[in-house]
Amino acid sequence: MNAVKMLAARACQISATGQFGLKSAEPVPSPCVSVCRMAPDRSHCEGCFRTLDDIRAWSQAGNGERRAIWAAALRRAGLALPEELE
Repeated sequence: MNAVKMLAARACQISATGQFGLKSAEPVPSPCVSVCRMAPDRSHCEGCFRTLDDIRAWSQAGNGERRAIWAAALRRAGLALPEELE
């Protein structure tokens, strides 16, 4: 399975459990799919499609910022956003 499909599957799984929802008390899970390699132009990770700034910010980010990072990563990957992230 390629990284885009892995990221799409992860987003679907998280969406199905309601963890993207505004009312979820759980921290929004990371988009990491364990394919940790920067694109040749260093613009983003080829696995999760986050930028270096996104990756650095993740551990301190609240759920709102985490949802925004997810949305940006999915857009970078050319994937549709789950309803909760639109």
